[in-house]
Amino acid sequence: MAGVSGCMKYSMFFFNFLFWLCGCFILGVSIWLRVSKDVQHTVQADIPAVNLMIAIGAIIMGLGFFGCCGAIRESRCLLLLFFIGLLLIFILLVTAGILGVVYRSKAEGMLTDTLQKYIPIESQPAEFKTDIENLQTQGKCCGLIKGAQDWGDVAPPSCNCSDDPASDCVLYKGRKVYKQPCLQFLTDMMTKHAGIILGVAFGLAVVMLFGLGFSMSLYCQIGRK
Repeated sequence: MAGVSGCMKYSMFFFNFLFWLCGCFILGVSIWLRVSKDVQHTVQADIPAVNLMIAIGAIIMGLGFFGCCGAIRESRCLLLLFFIGLLLIFILLVTAGILGVVYRSKAEGMLTDTLQKYIPIESQPAEFKTDIENLQTQGKCCGLIKGAQDWGDVAPPSCNCSDDPASDCVLYKGRKVYKQPCLQFLTDMMTKHAGIILGVAFGLAVVMLFGLGFSMSLYCQIGRK
């Protein structure tokens, strides 16, 4: 192994193993955000940053494998492939971060435009109405944008407000229903999820900078053998 530092070689392997684990983590978190019950399927299509992070997580897992093989086998080709791929992923992460910031500030406007299409709710398919009722029960909200009136003539029992003093209730056609529309609940959940995405993206970007340096250093050392 003349010309190649054993410490550098095995450090690169260890880094790529951690990098592969990061890929598993980011893929798992992104899929959880994508299928989370907190954000129903009616609005999930409007979270492009989550879809981008799913793709990034899967690619990172593949790159981690290439990096491990390149380090152990001292393959310049695999290391160069790893470096180029890592650089592209770094650029994608920056893009994801920008998307997260942009959509975080525009979340309520996007949701309002999306949910407006489903009013009145009573005219929507049964599966959709069931999802909304589950959302109302979980979020202690009623309706989508304007409250109980979004349902049409009759709001479902899931709108009924409990006697809990902490619940914000309002009278609607002789019934106590939740005052808050589910738009606010969904906006809060999207904002929280965007924060998770940005945190993961920033942490992974820092790790990638080390990976770029390790891979290029080992690539140069192998070339001097």
